[in-house]
Amino acid sequence: MIGPGDRLPARAFRLTRAELVRYAAASGDHNPIHWSDSQAGRAGLPGVIAHGMLSMGLAATALTEWAGEGATVVEFGTRFTRPVLVPDTADGVDIVVGGTVAGFREDGSVRVDLTVHCGSEKVLARTRAVLVYDR
Repeated sequence: MIGPGDRLPARAFRLTRAELVRYAAASGDHNPIHWSDSQAGRAGLPGVIAHGMLSMGLAATALTEWAGEGATVVEFGTRFTRPVLVPDTADGVDIVVGGTVAGFREDGSVRVDLTVHCGSEKVLARTRAVLVYDR
């Protein structure tokens, strides 16, 4: 059973330009700032950036993998604080998700606070989720 202060192990996700193209196809978000350096530059960005919802989805993936069977995410929210720059290399860049169980609510649900970094930069802030477990 989980308890307050329990930690989610850090989970790294590798993002490459190929991943961004696949996400664009799946999501329907074909904005060229997610695949073209020249278009990203015209938009005032230092390079191609990952979709914000992709970063949020990876955080949710880490959470649900950790929470396991019987857990339902009933709330999930975040603030997008920094873009994730994805270089045009085979190595791409890693997004690392971790977190801590913040505590239990009166209704028995569990609040989890997540951390999401790319290198030393915090790319999502106030990333919080509420889980309900089957009884």
